[in-house]
Amino acid sequence: METDAQFESRKKDHVRIALMPEAQASVSNGLDEVRLIHEALPDISFNDVNITKKVFGHRFNSPIFVSSMTGGYDNSFYINSKLAEMCASKNWLLGTGSQRKELDSVEAQKEWKLITAQNPKLKLVSNIGITQLLQYRPKEILKIAENIKSLALFVHTNPLQEALQKEGTPNFKGALNALKVLAKASPIPVILKEVGCGFSTETLARLNNCGLYAVDVSGLGGTHWGRIEGLRNQSEDIRFKSAITFKNWGISTKQSLLNTKKVPITYKVWSSGGVRNGLDAAKLIAMGSEMVGMAKPILECVMNPNEKLDMLFDQLEYELKLSLFVTGCKSIDELFDNKKVVEWT
Repeated sequence: METDAQFESRKKDHVRIALMPEAQASVSNGLDEVRLIHEALPDISFNDVNITKKVFGHRFNSPIFVSSMTGGYDNSFYINSKLAEMCASKNWLLGTGSQRKELDSVEAQKEWKLITAQNPKLKLVSNIGITQLLQYRPKEILKIAENIKSLALFVHTNPLQEALQKEGTPNFKGALNALKVLAKASPIPVILKEVGCGFSTETLARLNNCGLYAVDVSGLGGTHWGRIEGLRNQSEDIRFKSAITFKNWGISTKQSLLNTKKVPITYKVWSSGGVRNGLDAAKLIAMGSEMVGMAKPILECVMNPNEKLDMLFDQLEYELKLSLFVTGCKSIDELFDNKKVVEWT
């Protein structure tokens, strides 16, 4: 079993390596192949464009949310406090880092409890790995969300990462059934989320009638967790070498989203994976994403004392609003799944 020291070392490695260029997939997420169609005569005023989005009974200032990053070690409190303060101020949804440690440690629960106490307007989505669903009862899993009054729960699925991680738990046997059991027992929406390798059409079809609220396709083209786990090892290690072999493993964000249109689905679609600006977010919304997650550009900003996080949030909102205006859309709902304003190759 992983010790506290090993856990903290792993989490520090993740943040440090995630900011390295080598941790990024060298293939595109596919969004450069997607075009929003310019409207030369939009019959609207820019000031009337509305980018707010209602989800989980709350109206957020933007459908862009801060995707899950980190938690459970000394420096994570600084990172998450910055993110929480800004999300509360800007009325954005925030995904927590993995709360796995909280399942066994009352002490670990203090980080997010303190953060939520400091930011009473903050809206959160909790986060746990799907392999934990095989080890703990639904009541224990749901408690971590209840403790911080989360609006929903991310269950992340990461087979490549778990298999390459030296402390990993690459046992997914029975995971789909465990997911169904959890979703049925949960009083809050459950969202299945990849971590950068995307979803095939077949897997998306298997997720029908599982009771999920949404699937975050989180495709290839951004931070690659297989690369991160490989880079945590010495160059002679089998994991380091194998991570190079699998350095661009996955299904792109664009293709994963298109795969959701190939089969009937009973859940909503969220997207993340290499999202770098408000225009990327607009493309994903026009292709059918209810919400769009972003992580690396925001983490870079938090970790750089010369960057201003509020300016990044403002820029992302402005770029999204501009995308709506120049496609002639007055609201996010009008942009959503709009075949008249989006095309791809």
